[in-house]
Amino acid sequence: MAQRLEGTIERINGSLIVGKFNEEPKMGDLVEVGNLKLMGEIVRLSEEIAYIQCYESTSGLKPGEQVVDIGTPLVAELGPGLMGQIVDGVARSETALWDLTGPFISRGANIAPLDREKKWKFEPTAKKGDKVSTGDVIGTVQETETFEHKIMIPPNRKGTIKSIKKGEYTVLDAVGVLETENGDVDLTMMQTWPVRAGRPIKERLALDRPLITGQRVIDTFFPCAKGGASAIPGGFGTGKTVTLQQIAKWSDADIIVYIGCGERGNEMADVVEQFPEIEDPRTGKKLIERTIIVANVSNMAVSAREASIYMGITIGEYFRDMGYDVSLMADST
Repeated sequence: MAQRLEGTIERINGSLIVGKFNEEPKMGDLVEVGNLKLMGEIVRLSEEIAYIQCYESTSGLKPGEQVVDIGTPLVAELGPGLMGQIVDGVARSETALWDLTGPFISRGANIAPLDREKKWKFEPTAKKGDKVSTGDVIGTVQETETFEHKIMIPPNRKGTIKSIKKGEYTVLDAVGVLETENGDVDLTMMQTWPVRAGRPIKERLALDRPLITGQRVIDTFFPCAKGGASAIPGGFGTGKTVTLQQIAKWSDADIIVYIGCGERGNEMADVVEQFPEIEDPRTGKKLIERTIIVANVSNMAVSAREASIYMGITIGEYFRDMGYDVSLMADST
């Protein structure tokens, strides 16, 4: 269990909060700020003094209010239920928040990214006695009609499958038991990962396959490679967002992760409205069934916009680890 440290607000300067703790907190930890428990992150330390970047508006906060270091960094929850989601920069489901607070998200509102109650049909592919390690697939879940979610051994873990069973489970239920050097560990369908840490890889492969964007002018004159990166510079109104949206719709990737890390609200609204209705040319189903949208528009805190990029990358790396081709795009203006 993570250790929680309590402190008080010393100073407030816009979205930057200066808090004093009785003990020295850890760099990068998440913090609950003020009586509303606004979400923030420690970005600088000076002994017991912590500089906290708040993800939400700090209007109304006062010196003397409580700050609580919850003892963990910002993490992504990864598992069944992620596909088709529209989340904010800290992976809160915006559709669930709408049901909870209405169209305007209340400050301090918090909700688990993955549904804790929904049950998923788990089909094991590993069996008792199998030796497994990081990234090995132990089973699958048919998350949507077109997407099979592979359940993997979490990073930095290895051992022997002691038990595993087919059935319907929530993301927190144990689908099996892993026997490790340090004792038995329950295997669940959900894993967490700190967003500011890259997921482990064995090696970086050479770029030898093209990403077909579906835009002939790009594929002909400015070809992109799978595993590579591209940028679209340009002034306001020159078509950057439209181009990214077209690539999201027509590229030959298996999974689309679209990060609106500072788009204007009306453009992000178009994305959120259009994607659930677009027919996927590859499957004939809706495109949203293989898309995750991270929506963080330009009027949100800069720190939340930055966090949305890390969150989107972590989600993309998770699906990459399953062996899928992921098209990840970040649109800032």
